[in-house]
Amino acid sequence: MATLKTVILIPALNEAETISDVVSGVREYGTPLVVSDGSTDDTAGAARAAGAEVLESPINRGYEGALDAGFAKAAELDAEIVITFDADGQFNPKLLGDIQSEIAATGVSLVFGVRPTYARIGECLFGYYTRIRYDVRDILCGVKAYPIALYLEHGQFDGGRSVGTELALAALRRGDRFVTIPAEVRPRQDDKPRFGSGWRGNKRILIALLDAVVLDLRHIFGKLAL
Repeated sequence: MATLKTVILIPALNEAETISDVVSGVREYGTPLVVSDGSTDDTAGAARAAGAEVLESPINRGYEGALDAGFAKAAELDAEIVITFDADGQFNPKLLGDIQSEIAATGVSLVFGVRPTYARIGECLFGYYTRIRYDVRDILCGVKAYPIALYLEHGQFDGGRSVGTELALAALRRGDRFVTIPAEVRPRQDDKPRFGSGWRGNKRILIALLDAVVLDLRHIFGKLAL
């Protein structure tokens, strides 16, 4: 199977300390595309110096907004596969090679990373639901591979409050084939959370879970009505 053109999409907010190493680590697996989402440090400059394509937003649009902008840019770059990847250095870049090997071996380009543990109770509940519903244990893992065709057909990555799960769940609802792959997590060198913490972070996830359940029920009853 020919190598598919791959963009490694990295949303980043004030990650100047880690972004150079992350970009350098992922370059062998595709084109690094960093979306600096309202960063007030030198995230964009450090990413650019390390060899990444960079999108800069003057305001913070949030995780979903950053990835939505990144997918649009990846389409402009003629990507065939987009792999989302975190900017904080917690994932080993070699995971990208494992994903590409899995795509080459199976022909399935929708790949979900699965972390060994959850960071929040909300993630545990969301993961329990998607495991029962779709056999996907970690829908919130920041490492996922998508065919760009899926994004183009759906029309967006995320409308704004699904915590980055909208496109993945849209694919699962329509029955797209997927594979999962273990994604070990390394400790951060600081205590900065990706989004929210405590009740605030769990609240966002639980709202996204409720939205997902409602959409799943609409999808099920819509099929029954046909």
